[in-house]
Amino acid sequence: MSTEINRSDAPRFTAKQVTRPRAQVEQQIKEAILSGQFAQGDKLPPETQLAQQFGVSRPTIREALAALVNTGLIRKIPGVTGGSFVNSVTTDSLSQTLGEAMERILRLGALDIEELTDMRRVLEIPAARLAAEYRTLEHLERLQAIIERQRTTTIDDPQIPSYDLAFHTTIGHASGNRLLAAFIGALHASTLPARYLDVTPAVARKTVKQHIAIAAAIEAGNAVGAAEDMEEHLDYVLRNSAPCSVVIAL
Repeated sequence: MSTEINRSDAPRFTAKQVTRPRAQVEQQIKEAILSGQFAQGDKLPPETQLAQQFGVSRPTIREALAALVNTGLIRKIPGVTGGSFVNSVTTDSLSQTLGEAMERILRLGALDIEELTDMRRVLEIPAARLAAEYRTLEHLERLQAIIERQRTTTIDDPQIPSYDLAFHTTIGHASGNRLLAAFIGALHASTLPARYLDVTPAVARKTVKQHIAIAAAIEAGNAVGAAEDMEEHLDYVLRNSAPCSVVIAL
C-alpha cells in the first residue's frame, strides 16, 4: 500500500538553465584568467588541447575564444608562432576597449549632442577640479604646448579635433584618477566632440580662450575655478554644436 506524501514534505523543483558547452568553456577560461592562473601575456593551450580537456569540439573552442576576444580578455595572433594570448590589462587598454565599444554603439544608432555633452559634464568637471590638485609639471607643460598649437592654427586645420582630444585627455590624466582618465579618453577618442562645433573664427577664438582659462586655473591650483571654467566651456560647446544627432562617419 503506497503512502501519500504530505504536500509540505514534497520536494520543491525549480527550473534551471543548462549552460551550453561554449558558455561553459568561455566561463572557465575567463575565471582562470581573472583568478591569475594565466598571467598577462601568457599563451593559452592550443585549441586541440583545450578541446580534449573540455571534451568538446574545436569549433566550440573557437566560438568561446572569439567571445573572449570580444570582451578584451585575450587576443588572437595568426601564424605558426601565434595563438591565443591573455591581454595586458592597463588603463590604456581599458580606454581603448571602452572607446571601441562606444564607437560601435554610436555607429549602430544615433546619439543626441545634449546627451554627449551631459556625459562630458559628469566626467570632465570633476576631472578639472581634481587636476588642479594633482597636476604635475609635465601635465602643465603638455597643456601649454597644446594651447600654443591651438592659438597659432587656422579654422581649416584638419587637426583641430585632435588638439581638443589631447587637451581634454591630458586633464583626465592630470586628475590622478586613472579610471576617470580612461573614460574621458574613450569618450573623446570615439566621438571627437570638436567635429560637431560650428567652427567660425569667433567660436575658435572663444574656445581657445576658455582652454587657456581652464589651464590657468589648474596651474594655479584653483579647483573651484577650474571646475567652473570647464562647466562654462561645455555650456558654450553645446550652444555652438550642430543640433542634429551625432552620427559617427564610417
